[in-house]
Amino acid sequence: MSQRKYFGTDGIRGRVGQWPISADFMLKLGRALGAVLAAQQKAQQKKTSQRPLVLIGKDTRVSGYMFESALEAGLVAAGADVRLLGPMPTPAVAYLTRSLRADAGIVISASHNPHHDNGIKFFSASGEKLSDAVEDAIEREVDADFATVDSDCLGKVVRIADAVTRYAEFCKATLAEDFSLAGMKLVLDCANGATYQVAPKVFAELGAEVIAIGDEPDGFNINREVGSTHPRALQQAVLEHGADLGIAFDGDGDRVQLVDRHGAVADGDDILFVLARSWHARGLLQGPVVGTLMSNYGLQLALEGFGATLLRANVGDRYVLQRLKEHDGTLGGETSGHILCLDRASTGDGIVAALAVLEALTLSGEDLADVRKGLRKMPQIMLNVRAEGAREALSSDAVREAQAEVERILHGRGRVVLRASGTEPLVRVTVEAADEAEVRQMAERLADVVKSAAERS
Repeated sequence: MSQRKYFGTDGIRGRVGQWPISADFMLKLGRALGAVLAAQQKAQQKKTSQRPLVLIGKDTRVSGYMFESALEAGLVAAGADVRLLGPMPTPAVAYLTRSLRADAGIVISASHNPHHDNGIKFFSASGEKLSDAVEDAIEREVDADFATVDSDCLGKVVRIADAVTRYAEFCKATLAEDFSLAGMKLVLDCANGATYQVAPKVFAELGAEVIAIGDEPDGFNINREVGSTHPRALQQAVLEHGADLGIAFDGDGDRVQLVDRHGAVADGDDILFVLARSWHARGLLQGPVVGTLMSNYGLQLALEGFGATLLRANVGDRYVLQRLKEHDGTLGGETSGHILCLDRASTGDGIVAALAVLEALTLSGEDLADVRKGLRKMPQIMLNVRAEGAREALSSDAVREAQAEVERILHGRGRVVLRASGTEPLVRVTVEAADEAEVRQMAERLADVVKSAAERS
């Protein structure tokens, strides 16, 4: 991934107006995708009269209008048809790409970032992230000369008026037909983002009393003091309204965090525990649960307590997805709230994950605050070591020996992770164990060793 010019681990992202997050680049990117899809059709010997079909969805950032128009123009110039979805969660675009038999889906979003950032994510016809080979082909086309197909081969554009209803029905269909949230009072924090229309609709139609906050986007307030990265507003609202549960999404709707009736936040590790416990008890848990290098050690111990296994992937939902597929698993996610329920959706989906938790609680007759007590999280200290040569220092004998010593001390009762940033001269030192003072002391010792080794390199 480090050799890519444009694509990162999750699409293309950056500051609006700065290359490549600019209108002229998006025009080229749209044409590049259209050209790659047309070449694929030709290679597969599809009918030449059938143009590639691409869906475009976006969150509520003001720059989304500009990039939507630029991508649309580029795709049409390459001879692709376009269907515009308007503001829609990222997982909704993945679902609709499959259900509408499109060749690709595009999401214009920078997820949990502020409005001055934006980005592009792509989905394949199966509603999954594009393969490395396809991304490489798109990058080559972006740098090629811009060419427009003949006039009689240009694509056409149509807006899908019922996109919200289609996706809402999909979300409800992940539950049994007789499932009901009647009698429950829920607070939904939509982060002034892509879920502001569909999330209240889904939960209300299932019978819940819904109080929505963060549901008045103005193009600039996405993720501003609301949403899964700023749960304080939801915590206050849950307590003020005496709600049974609070649900916070991020700007593009693929992350979710919960708040119990006491106002305590439940993150992705808590959600994985609740779902794994319920699915295991019902005989529905397939394969291991997949977390990341940052999943709390307490989650691993809790899962082992009822016979489940935690596997760890690199940080990033695409890596979680890879590990799930390798091991035929269906449940995985990140502490941040990216939760993958592959028996229900092809990608991380905040609404679907929240519904799965409500289903688990309803079936067991339990409350989130009580269920969470089964997960005893370990104190976790993460220190950032920023210095030239920090990444290279990880391969030094001094750092390896220090890490091995801490691992020996914590064996069976804790964990240590040294992780280099892929974009900065930075190493993240993470230590977990039951004794917080011991954890901090070890983290600081390791950080000092890394810093010293970096200075000597």
